[in-house]
Amino acid sequence: MLKGDIAEVFRLIGRSVAEGLKSIWAHGLMSLASVGTVTVSLLVLAVFLLVAANLSYVADVLESQVEIVAYCNPEFDRQWEGELLDKVESIPGVGEVLFVSREDALDRLREQFGSQADLLSAVEEDNPLRDSIEITVTDPDRIEEVAAGVSEIESIQDVAYPREVVQRLYSVTEALRAAGVALVFLLAAATFLLISNTIRLTIYARRDEIEIMRLVGASAAFIWGPLVVEGLFLGLIGAGLAGAVVSWGYADLINSLQLSLPFLPLLDTEPLMGNLIQLLGIIGAFLGLLSSWFSAQRYVRI
Repeated sequence: MLKGDIAEVFRLIGRSVAEGLKSIWAHGLMSLASVGTVTVSLLVLAVFLLVAANLSYVADVLESQVEIVAYCNPEFDRQWEGELLDKVESIPGVGEVLFVSREDALDRLREQFGSQADLLSAVEEDNPLRDSIEITVTDPDRIEEVAAGVSEIESIQDVAYPREVVQRLYSVTEALRAAGVALVFLLAAATFLLISNTIRLTIYARRDEIEIMRLVGASAAFIWGPLVVEGLFLGLIGAGLAGAVVSWGYADLINSLQLSLPFLPLLDTEPLMGNLIQLLGIIGAFLGLLSSWFSAQRYVRI
C-alpha cells in the first residue's frame, strides 16, 4: 500500500510537471510577458542589492580606517611613553596604538607638502606640534566610547576623530537597509500579481477541462498541481535570466572600475554573485509557487 501511494505521488508530480510546461508553451506570449516582468523585477532588485552591498562594504572599510588621535600635554615626558600606551591599550575596544612624536609628525607634514616642504622651515626650530597617539578600534560602533575613555587619561590633553563622518556612514547604512526592505516588498508584490494573473488566464483557458475534472471527482492536488508547477517555472526562469544578466554586468563593471578607480574598494564577484544568484532563485521560486498556489486554491474554492 505504501509503495502504491509513493508511486501515485510520483505520477502526480510527473503529470504536474508535464502539464505545467505544456501550459507555459501554449500561452507563449503571456508566459513570455510574465518571465520578462519577473526578470526585470528581480534584476532591479539584484542591482539594488549589489549597490547596497558595495556601499555597505565601502562604509565598513572607511569605518575600519577611522582613527582616534589623542594629543598629549605639551609638557609630557616621553620616558612615560610605555606606561601611557599601556593605559590606552587597556581601554575596552582599543585595537592598535601608535605613538607619534612631534618630530615624526613634522616629517609627515614635509612629505605631504612635497616640493613645498620649504614652507615648514620657519617652524623647524620651534616645532609647534605635539606628541600624539593614533588609535584604531576593534568595533567602529565603540569609537565614541573609546574616545571618551582615552580623554580621561591624565597625560592626554584632547582627543580628535571624524565624528561627523562616522555618523554619516551610520546614517547611510541604515537608510540603505530600510530602502532595501521597502524595495523587496514592492518588487515582490509586482511579481506576485503578474504571475497570479498568468495563472488565472491559464485557469480561464482550461476552465471546461478543469470543470470536468472536478465533476468526475479529481482531487484538488490533481487540478492545481500543474498550475503551481507553471508558476514555479515562471519564477525560476525569470530568476535565472536576471542572475545571468546581473552576473555578466557586474563582472564587466568590476573590470572597468578596477582600471579607472583602483583605489575604490568593491566586493569581488565570488562569492558575492554565487550567493546573489541563489537568493534570486529562492525568491523567484517562492513568488512563483505562492502566487500560483494562491490563484489555483482560490479557483478550487469557487
